[in-house]
Amino acid sequence: MQTSHIDALRTKHAGLEAKLRQEQARPAPDVAMVQQLKRQKLRLKEEIAAH
Repeated sequence: MQTSHIDALRTKHAGLEAKLRQEQARPAPDVAMVQQLKRQKLRLKEEIAAH
């Protein structure tokens, strides 16, 4: 079960990375959205590292 949980976290992290890249590629990226996505990615990264 531990592995599937970590895999799910990694999948979410990759999804956030894709959203972040998409937002930053826009002509006028939403700075608040970029910050929120980065915070979410960091939380997931920390949770993955803790396991």
